[in-house]
Amino acid sequence: MTPVERAALARALALAARAQPHVSPNPAVGCIVLADGRVVGEGVTEPPPGRHGEVVALAAAGAAAHGATAVVTLEPCAHHGRTPPCTEALLAAGIARVVIAHPDPHPRAGGGAAWLDAAGVAVAGPMDADAPLRQAVARHLEGFLTVVERGRPHVTLKVAETADGAVHHPSGGRWVTGAAARRAVHRWRAAVDGVLVGSGTVLADDPRLDVRAVPTDRQPVAVVLDARLRTPPTAQVVRPGTVLVTLAAGAGHRAGPAPGPATDDDREREDRRRALTAAGVHVLSVPGVPDGHGLALPAALARLAEHGLVSLLAEPGPTLAGALLRAGLVDRLVRHVAVHLGSGAPTALLAPPGADWRLERSGGAGPDAIIQYLATDPATACTTPSPPRKESPDVHRHR
Repeated sequence: MTPVERAALARALALAARAQPHVSPNPAVGCIVLADGRVVGEGVTEPPPGRHGEVVALAAAGAAAHGATAVVTLEPCAHHGRTPPCTEALLAAGIARVVIAHPDPHPRAGGGAAWLDAAGVAVAGPMDADAPLRQAVARHLEGFLTVVERGRPHVTLKVAETADGAVHHPSGGRWVTGAAARRAVHRWRAAVDGVLVGSGTVLADDPRLDVRAVPTDRQPVAVVLDARLRTPPTAQVVRPGTVLVTLAAGAGHRAGPAPGPATDDDREREDRRRALTAAGVHVLSVPGVPDGHGLALPAALARLAEHGLVSLLAEPGPTLAGALLRAGLVDRLVRHVAVHLGSGAPTALLAPPGADWRLERSGGAGPDAIIQYLATDPATACTTPSPPRKESPDVHRHR
């Protein structure tokens, strides 16, 4: 890869990063067309059902694309869907060389590099896994990659705690951390597809789960895990587009006699279901755990991926947070630490939470510390069996 191509790839990544919130659940792909070292066209994936980044860039380049180089963040797709494969568009335009940052792992859409090579196009890449630019692209594509490789959305878990690890304000205040840390949370919300909590948080705090503290032109989907369908239709989170995941009918019962006639609780749950649906809430049903009344979390997240959510910010209470961690369903842990509250030593909080995590970054927000960790492999921490893997949801470009 030449220095000019490397610079073009950085530009393509910048275009893709800005577009991602608007094209999800599809991956935002940036493409730069170079002719004689000059940029003659650039493009990025359009919102569904729009064009792919390669097609946009080729249209901008026009006749100058013949004999030129296309630099792309993700391997061009080799899949017939709503539109023809990008590999065909590149060949039709007469592209002579394609530089690829990251391979496409999708079982149906991948393989574009081999197709191009077989057609006589010079192909450079995908880049080595440890190359900084490829890692940056992988960070940008983390939602898409997690859905394809794990069958569930990418999950960032945010927790707020005092210096000694308490999750509640010692004097009973509503906020553990300050305004600057809360603005950081809203920036996370603006960047993900959905914000996830449990029904306990809805009942205790009546949150809105929207973006308010920072500018945005889109709102994330509010997601509530609610096994017993306790969310009241009057909750602030109840609005068109909200997703509520609950137990499937007859699921989650302990071993014993078959259920009897419908009880008052059953009828109340069904009344709430109808009211929530009438308010525009998507009520999704999943199996329960075999030994109790809780949701099977792997199945719940897989269902959210099928619904089109590829990235989630989880802001639950300690019970659900712990369950997600124990199940190996957390990809990034973001700890907001009020170092001025509690009696513990703040420096102790800078240590990683365990061997399965590595420090991603640390910094501050006003008087509070923000420490981010990445799971080296979430699946290795899984302590509960997952359901058999289905074929990856077709999130590749949703054509």
